Amino acid sequence: MRAPTASASLGRAPLFAHLPSEKLDWITARGEEVRLASGAVIARQGDPPDGFYVVLEGETAWTRNVGGREAFVVTLGEGSVFAELILLLDAPYPTTGRATTDVNLLKLAPDAFWEMLAFCPEVTRGIFKTAAERSRLHESVTQGQAKLAALGRLSAGLAHELNNPASAARRAAGELRGSVAELHARALALNGRYLTEEALRDLSGCAREAQERAASAPALDPLERGDLEDELLLWLEDRGVEEGWELAPTFAGAGLGVGWLEGVSSAVDEPSLADALSWLGSVLTVTELVGEVEGSTGRISELVGAVKAYTHMDRAAREEVDVREGIESTLKMLAHKLKGLKVTRDYGEDVPTVSGNPGELNQVWTNLLDNAADAAGTAAGGDRGAVSVRTRRSGDAVLVEVSDDGPGVPEEARGRVFEPFFTTKPVGEGTGLGLDISQRIVVESYGGELWFESEPGETRFTVRLPARGPKSDGGGGAP
Repeated sequence: MRAPTASASLGRAPLFAHLPSEKLDWITARGEEVRLASGAVIARQGDPPDGFYVVLEGETAWTRNVGGREAFVVTLGEGSVFAELILLLDAPYPTTGRATTDVNLLKLAPDAFWEMLAFCPEVTRGIFKTAAERSRLHESVTQGQAKLAALGRLSAGLAHELNNPASAARRAAGELRGSVAELHARALALNGRYLTEEALRDLSGCAREAQERAASAPALDPLERGDLEDELLLWLEDRGVEEGWELAPTFAGAGLGVGWLEGVSSAVDEPSLADALSWLGSVLTVTELVGEVEGSTGRISELVGAVKAYTHMDRAAREEVDVREGIESTLKMLAHKLKGLKVTRDYGEDVPTVSGNPGELNQVWTNLLDNAADAAGTAAGGDRGAVSVRTRRSGDAVLVEVSDDGPGVPEEARGRVFEPFFTTKPVGEGTGLGLDISQRIVVESYGGELWFESEPGETRFTVRLPARGPKSDGGGGAP
């Protein structure tokens, strides 16, 4: 029999306050007092359930690691209970608990916990009420932290994606300043040659041809390009062009060969050839730099557009949604995570729209694609794998399939993948809520379905959404 003080302390706990003394004694007799000093760890996130606890004396604090960030969840003091939820769910600890003062805990082993529920049915309702409240608390904290962590990852990825074109645009703009000045200088030098009107017209035609060919020039492998540069340099040196070593790479990069040089040679007299070629080289350099600025700023504009599409700023809360648009904006937002993976799109041409909230659906696509990217990144042999997205019509519904070629969902985890807080990822890397949230959005908000099939080398999650009318544009694949 436990010391009376343990039964008396237990009786002060709200959950047990209405129990008669014999039942309090029965519970304490089957329990074990655990005394811990301030700062001691009671349990760590991810630990298996080891019993049911009542705080007899002292205070404890509980935190949860979400996406590498430690989030405060709750303080549990004298009279509080914990670990009832994980015993009911047979789930690991979702939080880490520490003693903030010296504490005295009453611990019931799992078997004793279940015996208590049978012997003291009066506490069963309180246990389930506490478990439900605790579940909502964990979910609220985790969702908030998960959203912050996801926002942080998306922001970091977006910053990385923006940095590349921004740096390229800045570099090209800086080089453009000097190249324009050089172009003017070479134009003035050429003007001093007093070319005929016909020669100027022919030279202008050579410049247009060079720009057009540069815009569509195929990429050469290093060996082919090296051979072309050598051929051009030899031609230029034979004609006394001193800047041949600088001009040859420019002309080769534009896909221009000796034949084009012969055309320039026939347009101007021999003394003017070097200045004409120098001017043409500057024209190509300026054109290339302008193209780099256009391409880089266009990429920035595309990324900004993807952010706007992903967040659906200035859009109605519920509208007719083309799921392909949301998937495309999500793929762009996750480009940093998908880098190195083979991403395949297969968009059906007759896929109808659905009536819904674009932001909600994008949350579903984000969770599924993020999981697929993680799984594909662990493909056999350590190689980066593949992710595929497919949309199609199925009667009066839209099907969206997200697949990866990873190792598959472990057999023992397949019945639990949609459980809240369940994750196969290491502690701190997964919230265990992504698939739970996605399923609730699909089922509760849209009356749809979300299921998966998995085997080594292919895991496929399928979303089925009821259709809401035909597409307005008649279909077509993604741009």
